Amino acid sequence: MAPKISIVIPAYNEAARLGASLRVIVAYLNDQRAESELIVVDDGSIDNTAQIAEQSLADCGAVVTQVIRYEKNRGKGYAARMGLLAAQANIALFSDADLSTPITETPKLVEPIRTGECDLTFGSRALDRRLIGVHQTWRREQGGRVFNLIVRLATGLPFWDTQCGFKAFRMNVCRPLIEAAHIDRFGFDVELIYLSHLAQLRLREIPVRWDHSEGGALDASGNYSRDSLRMINEVRRIRRAANAGDYSEAISAARTAAMVEAKQGLSARSVAFS
Repeated sequence: MAPKISIVIPAYNEAARLGASLRVIVAYLNDQRAESELIVVDDGSIDNTAQIAEQSLADCGAVVTQVIRYEKNRGKGYAARMGLLAAQANIALFSDADLSTPITETPKLVEPIRTGECDLTFGSRALDRRLIGVHQTWRREQGGRVFNLIVRLATGLPFWDTQCGFKAFRMNVCRPLIEAAHIDRFGFDVELIYLSHLAQLRLREIPVRWDHSEGGALDASGNYSRDSLRMINEVRRIRRAANAGDYSEAISAARTAAMVEAKQGLSARSVAFS
């Protein structure tokens, strides 16, 4: 039987904290008593991330597990896409390995997809800042706000936080967009949301609890200004590719899938109430 939900964890050099995070996720999924899948994607780590993942997932009860590993570090976007495309469930969620957003926030994103209201949902730290327990540094927070303002101006997206590492997808609708996406690093979130927006999918930004955890990819790089410029350049690449029609086929396929899904849902509701 196919799982009802797939959880994807992209991980790069996360050996120190991945084991604890996976135990928390497995316990949560087993408590839900529904068919579920947990996929870890080791993004070419140079530590023993993959071994820690395999050891932690050796006894997971009813949860189906998979560890995907490749040798070359490709970036969080690439790892997230690999995990999503490997997911067996029609609802797939990816989360940062540090669980900055607790896995218990999953229903906030999954239920609007399950009930047919949304095709893509994503956590937000901006909509209700009272839900932030541990803040980033002032410089990081202000940089994030500036970046999101740039994203809004460059893409016309009406959302305030595209970068929170907690997003869920209706895969039969979003799969063509995930397959067509090509931004491998931090701009991949913007790419997926922007393509979904162009495809006229049903998107929702949802406030979630969040606690900053030191040691993430941006912390490890040691050069936040440089990484911010790279992210801005990636937004420019996305706009250029969209204007050149590079995503057109995928957008059309996703839009068609959404229309079919909506029609089937409407037919099912009509039968239920007849």
